[in-house]
Amino acid sequence: MIAGTNENEVQKKPLNFIESIIEDDLSNNKHQQIYTRFPPEPNGYLHIGHAKSICLNFGLSENYKGKCNLRFDDTNPVKEDVEYVESIKEDIKWLGFNWEDEVKFTSNYFDKLYNFAIKLIKSGDAYVCELNAEQLRKYRGTPTEPGKESPWRNRDVAESLTLFEGMKNGDFDEGKYLLRAKIDMASPNMHMRDPILYRIRFANHHRTGNTWKIYPMYDFAHGQSDYFEGITHSVCTLEFEVHRPLYDWFIDKLADSEYRPQQIEFARLNLTYTVMSKRKLLELVESNFVNGWDDPRMPTISGFRRRGYTPESIRNFSDKIGVAKRDGFIDVALLEHSIREDLNKKADRVMGVLNPLKVIIDNYPEDSEEYLDAVNNPEDESRGKRKVPFSKELFIEQEDFMENPPRKFFRLGIGREVRLRYAYFIKCTHVEKDDAGNVTKVHCTYDPASKGGKSPDGRKVKGTMHWVSAKHAIRSEIRLYDRLFSVENPQADKEKDFKGFINENSLEVNKIAMLEPHLKTAKSGEQFQFERKGYFCVDKDSSLDNLIFNRTVTLRDSWAKIKNS
Repeated sequence: MIAGTNENEVQKKPLNFIESIIEDDLSNNKHQQIYTRFPPEPNGYLHIGHAKSICLNFGLSENYKGKCNLRFDDTNPVKEDVEYVESIKEDIKWLGFNWEDEVKFTSNYFDKLYNFAIKLIKSGDAYVCELNAEQLRKYRGTPTEPGKESPWRNRDVAESLTLFEGMKNGDFDEGKYLLRAKIDMASPNMHMRDPILYRIRFANHHRTGNTWKIYPMYDFAHGQSDYFEGITHSVCTLEFEVHRPLYDWFIDKLADSEYRPQQIEFARLNLTYTVMSKRKLLELVESNFVNGWDDPRMPTISGFRRRGYTPESIRNFSDKIGVAKRDGFIDVALLEHSIREDLNKKADRVMGVLNPLKVIIDNYPEDSEEYLDAVNNPEDESRGKRKVPFSKELFIEQEDFMENPPRKFFRLGIGREVRLRYAYFIKCTHVEKDDAGNVTKVHCTYDPASKGGKSPDGRKVKGTMHWVSAKHAIRSEIRLYDRLFSVENPQADKEKDFKGFINENSLEVNKIAMLEPHLKTAKSGEQFQFERKGYFCVDKDSSLDNLIFNRTVTLRDSWAKIKNS
């Protein structure tokens, strides 16, 4: 099962189709131990779709007491960077997983892959081709029409070996030659029509520098890397299903033992209101639609981490959506439900007023103040209580007051009484206004006998409001994040650029919020529930002089309502 479940849960849950394959393989002694791998390309930051794959691959190895490698598919030096390597390692560790032995790289196998390519040339299964990119497209054919054989398909083996060595030594310009497998130009599977194995590329590799002038293509390098490492179950997303015959063809041609890694495909994660392409996410970053890869609006793991998501919530989300054989969309509300569900148990409750309106309690002693008990988390008594200051002047939310409220407005209005959370009953007597007629101050009286918010005589009030003491409040910057896109599927309209669906209100910056002083020393990444407002976490750029909170998610849980309806 997906990591994050205990043994009893594993026993109760039905097996998914990958687990069924693994259990059959183990029971038939096909394998003594399962060995999986997570093979990201270091050309961008990981997103929530990768998180599902991480949970699956590492989770399978944990639950079946196997092993899992982290192997970087670093075969395209033009797009790769050490920054991405380090960010991916950090993301995996943050999710709670560790890889087998040291980190592995496809570049570790460049010599072996080169020798395998020579083996294919010598066996007549590969040749050096001179078609350029445009000619390749024409010769390849279409899904309904067979391709055409390259004029160099039957080139002499010795000549191909000489040219391939020259490619390796950098004797030719980029694009002059390609090494191609010789399979079947009439195959209905386009990937089997003499695919490219190697291309010339003069680029500095983040690990091998300028040593190599040729680089293997993914389809050739990936399966052989699995073979070199002894991977038993090569789990990948569904778009690689049509690549599987080629994966098996290379292994069959090159393996020198009976062992074979098995490629198994599962449905990739598609979320509503989200794009899941690293290329498109890079566009958002480079075009400054977001503030970097870890912008809390991004579906990257680093973005979710900065926004306040927990590793447990993402693992539990992966567990909930399960492992399917067909692609589909998952409602992002389920992901939001998962973080609410987790933070509800973990996050301390605090009081913060985002749009403050001053309340003056006229009958409270002028210079008096007191400290009241407030529960940190009603879901966890061990979290204890804290002291919150109370004084004559308070801040409440502007939306919690109406001068002439309707009958079902259960908050503060002239002549109306409400309960202040953990404090007292207060009743509004009159207001002050500015020249434009806006209410600037609300005057109230309080009932000293209602301390702790308890009714002294059995009378009932229907509204309970959060507040902060004006004298003790600390000002904070609050970043209110919403979904980055305004439509469920921003890529559905092929005629319109996905960036045209960006939600202009995906970020609102509030610099007037007032918080209880308890939060002054909150550390980067700490999570809290602002009562009645949502879950928030301290941003990494926060400081004692500039306290910054990111809204992780609101309290409203549409998924829970759907689930329980």
